[in-house]
Amino acid sequence: MENAVAPRAQDDISVSVPATPTPDARAPRYTSYPTAVQFTSKIGATQHRAWLQEIPGEAPISLYLHVPYCRRLCWYCACNTVAANRPETVATYASLLDTEIRFVAGAIGRRLRCSNLHLGGGSPDSLAPASLEHLYATLRGEFAIDAEADIAAELDPAYLTDQWIAAAACIGLNRASLGVQTLAPHVQAAINRPQTLAMVCEATSVLRLAGVRSVNFDLMYGLPRQTTDDLRMTLEAMLSLRPERVAVFGYAHVPWMKGHQRLIDPADLPGAAERLEQSAIAAERLLAEGYLRIGLDHYALPTDSLAIASAQGRLRRNFQGYTTDQADTLIGFGASAISRLPSGYVQNQSGLREWQAAVGRGEPATARGVAFEGDDQLRAELIERLMCDGIVDIDGVFRRWKGSQQARALIWENLARFIALHWVIPEAGGVRLTILGRSRVREICTAFDSYFQPDGGRHSAAV
Repeated sequence: MENAVAPRAQDDISVSVPATPTPDARAPRYTSYPTAVQFTSKIGATQHRAWLQEIPGEAPISLYLHVPYCRRLCWYCACNTVAANRPETVATYASLLDTEIRFVAGAIGRRLRCSNLHLGGGSPDSLAPASLEHLYATLRGEFAIDAEADIAAELDPAYLTDQWIAAAACIGLNRASLGVQTLAPHVQAAINRPQTLAMVCEATSVLRLAGVRSVNFDLMYGLPRQTTDDLRMTLEAMLSLRPERVAVFGYAHVPWMKGHQRLIDPADLPGAAERLEQSAIAAERLLAEGYLRIGLDHYALPTDSLAIASAQGRLRRNFQGYTTDQADTLIGFGASAISRLPSGYVQNQSGLREWQAAVGRGEPATARGVAFEGDDQLRAELIERLMCDGIVDIDGVFRRWKGSQQARALIWENLARFIALHWVIPEAGGVRLTILGRSRVREICTAFDSYFQPDGGRHSAAV
């Protein structure tokens, strides 16, 4: 059994708020590098098929299933999802997912070992229990799923049923993430997500009884009409349930990408200083309660595998956020799903009709992607390590990847501004985040990003 870890030194320091935040700073979330902004249609089905055949046979892989359906459409959501209340609609999608799994496995040409399976969306609990069990049987037939594999799902506590949890327990679900966001009724009304504390309590209790060993609550700050008191109230209610993990995300207002976010009045959104204060309040309360801060926005009890991976330098970051997943290859299934393959990233069609048509033709539903070029993987490691560890050995990474001295000098030049702000401090050939810099790590990571254009990409607020 894994042992608990002691808090790191910086976790004992109270969180301070910068006196002069940069209100309009925007940056990628860096769940990949190159980021999705660099994905283009130049990478298509032919390239996708060739890259699948390059996957090494010896190392374990991860699998991701995207279920783009919810019982309701929450106005804050930036995920690829639609509201669907007709069971036959979701059943048709599940059938096509089954087809895609079999096709992709055939294109790979050998049965790979899987160490992680993640069900995301949308709400995977929109799948009928029988469909969930059938899809898992297909996955188990096409891939060798480890007996100790991490099997996780993102769930909506307002619609989660005992029958779905029972089916999930049968396939080995051992981690669950509940989308709580906020318990303040006036904030829930502003984002079209009504739910009660009783719903969250019931879902948590049944999941634990079913054998789920790690429960995560997703909370948000920066929501419309949200105050610091609203956040405190939600935190206290959630902490009474003692989740193993808590994620506290800043609301990303990107109405140019997600049209339903136009239903949120920008005048109701907290400003940059208020967002920083809310983020700091959440950090202080969770640290005081014995949680360890994991990267930018996650917290975990010392006994949880995420905290243990962080302490051991094994924390990773991918499209699901911070993870213990050590696999370098991720294969995504479903509309908009992204795969990380040895030569680059590929993304499926986001439109349901386009994805369904491609799968129906028996070909990859590839819409776009990006190939790894030049020093992309070097820069990806720099970004991931700073995002995960709060410290990165820049010189060591450059030596390992045989990076150019010109690129290294430019990165240090880019970092000078953040050093002057005391967001990072030089240390042993690299930099370490300060307390002030932890909440600004996405902005700091732009110093490593050779593609980043401050005015060229429409990213979300950096804090």
